[in-house]
Amino acid sequence: MAGIPHDHYEPKSGGEKWLHSRLPVVGLMYDTLMIPTPKNLNWMWIWGIVLTFTLVMQIITGIVLVMHYTPHVDMAFASVEHIMRNVNGGHMIRYFHMNGASLFFVAVYLHIFRGLYYGSYKAPREVTWIIGMLIFLMMMGTAFMGYVLPWGQMSFHGTAVITGLFGAIPFVGDSIQTWLLGASAVGQPALNRFFSLHYLLPFVILGLVIVHIWAFHTTGNNNPTGVEVRRSSKEDAAKDTLPFWPYFVIKDLFALAIILAVFMAIVGFMPNYLGHPDNYIPANPLATPSHIVPEWYFLPFYAILRAFTADVWVVMFANWISFGIIDAKFFGVLAMFGSIAVMAVAPWLDTSSVRSGRYRPMFKWWFALLVVDFVVLMWAGAMPAEPPYSTISLIASTYWFAYFLVILPLLGVIEKPLAQPATIEEDFNAHYGAQAHGGKATATPAE
Repeated sequence: MAGIPHDHYEPKSGGEKWLHSRLPVVGLMYDTLMIPTPKNLNWMWIWGIVLTFTLVMQIITGIVLVMHYTPHVDMAFASVEHIMRNVNGGHMIRYFHMNGASLFFVAVYLHIFRGLYYGSYKAPREVTWIIGMLIFLMMMGTAFMGYVLPWGQMSFHGTAVITGLFGAIPFVGDSIQTWLLGASAVGQPALNRFFSLHYLLPFVILGLVIVHIWAFHTTGNNNPTGVEVRRSSKEDAAKDTLPFWPYFVIKDLFALAIILAVFMAIVGFMPNYLGHPDNYIPANPLATPSHIVPEWYFLPFYAILRAFTADVWVVMFANWISFGIIDAKFFGVLAMFGSIAVMAVAPWLDTSSVRSGRYRPMFKWWFALLVVDFVVLMWAGAMPAEPPYSTISLIASTYWFAYFLVILPLLGVIEKPLAQPATIEEDFNAHYGAQAHGGKATATPAE
């Protein structure tokens, strides 16, 4: 698809022309900043800049922490304490990095659910969506490996539990688990591997983020209406869009400042609130914590992993039809990764011709229930694997899969959508027209 028609960078001076003909970096920056952006974007479109800022912050603070960290089972915990107590500003750098991971996941979950609600995964943005899901998986892997590095009780035993999941894979599971750990059990080889990958993967994520941004700069941004920017002429496109600079840059920076104010308050006054007390105890292979839980951002998928026990009929059926190959543990692993996979294939599961949830009355209710379901899964993942929490996890997990595999395809067939605006300009004028022209407001912004 051709890009949105707009004015491109034109070098004027001799020096600009010389550089542009050899390395068009100025032109690339100009076209990025001045890219036409739908003028009706709402505040849910701020999470991109929050994610970009947080990624850069995590890389910078991570590099500083690496200068003082010792990836050895006998010294890792002590080196973290050294950072906290002896390195100038070390406690703040670590708290920024530690809580930055939580900010990263808050932003990415809001970013994903915004995309699910407004149909940002639909054509022509399927590749952009898939790249986003790859970034999400990379984030999860990086965060897990980072949680291992302090080498506290929860780090050690959480690593044993999570890597043990790969051992559930039939025939090759034990070999894969040994390959991951570098040994038959969690120890020095595993710490070396996870330290190296935790340092490397953020740069892979940065590369994927650049491709992600490149992808939606090619197709154009989605917007709350789901109506595409007119591309017939530069004049029509200008009626639907505004340059990214200064309008949306200033808006994003304002939102980022508010979010960082909250983030700084957490770092300054309650930096350990999201940490687990057991991880402030040095790792001891001989003493297992009574209740092993991952970080909060893994809890929904951890709940799905534990929900499918051997007495669940679908697990019994899978075990029977596979002649015993798929047991409850392996089924749980498949369900956990499947819960992310169904999000990734949402572009092909959603059969509605209408992109935005704003004009889909039935969809709104089912989507609202999905958001509640995600929160319930997060809560259930932190609870012990016993009734009634196991039953709640199973019900919530069932709805998660039902939404993507059953409800989303059916809604496209049975739902009668509301009328959409013909153009982005029409929607913008309906909600912001009076303010934009200096008159008295006649309507309030929708969603």
